[in-house]
Amino acid sequence: MNQAAEFCEAVTTVFEEHRNEENRIPMENYMKNHYPFFGIKAPERKQILAPLLKKYKDITEEERLEAAVLLFEKPERECHYAALAFLEKGIKKAPERSIDTYKQLLMTKPWWDTVDMIASTLCGGYFFRYEDKLRPFTEEWRESDHLWVRRSSVLHQLKYKAKTDALLLFETIDSLKHEKEFFIEKAIGWALREYSKTDARAVIDYLEREDVRPLSRREGLKWLKSKHPELLEG
Repeated sequence: MNQAAEFCEAVTTVFEEHRNEENRIPMENYMKNHYPFFGIKAPERKQILAPLLKKYKDITEEERLEAAVLLFEKPERECHYAALAFLEKGIKKAPERSIDTYKQLLMTKPWWDTVDMIASTLCGGYFFRYEDKLRPFTEEWRESDHLWVRRSSVLHQLKYKAKTDALLLFETIDSLKHEKEFFIEKAIGWALREYSKTDARAVIDYLEREDVRPLSRREGLKWLKSKHPELLEG
C-alpha cells in the first residue's frame, strides 16, 4: 500500500470512529441530501485531520493528488473535504499536471461546497504559480458544457485582489452574464463583489455599461452599498 492509499484509509477510519448520527441528518439536509455525511462538524473535522496532515506532510505531490482522488471516491462528504484540505497543504508545490486533477474533482460529486474551494483556493493558487496558464484555462473552462467548470472559471481570481487580471475577469463575466443559472449568476455577483473591494470604480463602470442578471447585479454591489454608498449616488 502506497502513502496515498494509507492516508485515505487513515482518514476514513478515524472519521468512522467519530461518526455522529445526531449531527448527520441536519448536515445532510443543509446540503440538500446530495451526499451522505459522517456527521462531523468542521471544527472537529479539522482537529481530527491535523495529526494526519502533519504525519503525511512529506508525501510526494503525485501521491497527494492520488490520495485526493481516492478520497473523492468515498461516499461521505467529510472525505471530500479532507481531500481538499490535503491538496491545499501542497498548493505551493503543486506540479503542472495538478490542474487536470482539480478539474476532475470539480466534476466529481460536485456541489458548491467543494467546487468553490477548488476554484478559488486550488485553481487560484495554481494559476498564481503558473501565471501563463490562467488565461487559456479560464477561456476554455468558461465554454465548458459542465456547469461547475463554468462556475469555476469565474472564481479563479476571487482572492487575487490587486493582482486580478481585470480584463480577463470581465471577459469571462461577459461570456456567462446572460445565463439563467443560479450558480452562475451567484458566482458572477461574488466575483464582482470581491473585486469591488480592490477597484470599486471598475465594477461600477462595468455594471453601468453592461446588462447582467439582476441577482448578479445585487450581489456585485452588496459590499459597495454597505461600505461606500456614496460611490453609487447619482
